[in-house]
Amino acid sequence: MTPETAVITGVGLAVPGLDGARDLLEPPSGDGGFDPATGLKGREMRHKDRASRLALRAAEPALREAGLLSDDGTYGGSAPATAVVVSTNFGNLDSVCDFADIIAEHTVTGLSPLGLPHTSSNVIAGWIAIRYGMRGPNVTVCNGPTSGTDALYWARNLIAVRRAEVAVVIGVEPDTEPVARLLSDGSGRTVLDGAAALVVESAAHARARSARPLAALAEVARASDLRTAVAEVLKADAAPVGLWLTAEETAADVAPDADAVPSLDLTARLGHCSGALGVLQCAAGVAHLGRGGSGSVLTTSGGSPADDAAAALLLTGIGAAP
Repeated sequence: MTPETAVITGVGLAVPGLDGARDLLEPPSGDGGFDPATGLKGREMRHKDRASRLALRAAEPALREAGLLSDDGTYGGSAPATAVVVSTNFGNLDSVCDFADIIAEHTVTGLSPLGLPHTSSNVIAGWIAIRYGMRGPNVTVCNGPTSGTDALYWARNLIAVRRAEVAVVIGVEPDTEPVARLLSDGSGRTVLDGAAALVVESAAHARARSARPLAALAEVARASDLRTAVAEVLKADAAPVGLWLTAEETAADVAPDADAVPSLDLTARLGHCSGALGVLQCAAGVAHLGRGGSGSVLTTSGGSPADDAAAALLLTGIGAAP
């Protein structure tokens, strides 16, 4: 692992029924875990859309695990050098629809200037930055099924070119009434109502502040088809794949020796994950490596006939990254 290698030092979840990333690897117990009915309340949750509240809840444990939060919740990293990269395809659709309804009924004179910023597509990343005083690059990726992996790619790039020392990457999708209407196709499929957060930084930066890396982002690739993206990330001189986190509607023959590789489809349990999928997959991969799972972790998203692209990511344990 070189000093420039991007590593993950913190993971956080806000997914109903789950306590942490390890729960992504286990069958649902039906007991305990995050409860949106209580977890999305409180002073800092006021006047925010559901996706922003979920993102805030996921960011806190990720930052705390990374050793970047003080006891009183103050951010301990370099504020100007901390980026926020959010992946979401549906995000604040509820706020946008609310404002569209107001315009339809009362024209623009019915709009509140105080609420208009809530319709910004970057509002989720903005709330994270405001809450923790982060003043580095602030980006939202809205890129279909590959969006979560794309967000990790851009976070790694921001760190590589020294635009940031730390990047907080969040994948979030809310199960709101407008989202349900948008996705209604008569199939009765469930959709995710949750968020995952990762703290990403260079190995050198983590070492300088005595942080414990949990996993390394060995390779990330995006291509027109899934087979090409997977072949690109598997060029890395890393351990054989020990876990393959599949995308929705992914063909089982995409990865070499796929039948011999244990696989996990998070959407089978969590529902349609959209822009949060890649970040959730990475969180599950960190949990797999953290409990002693063998080999590297391959994540894939997109690549179905309806998609315009596919993405793949290779996650390795510390010491195994090229």
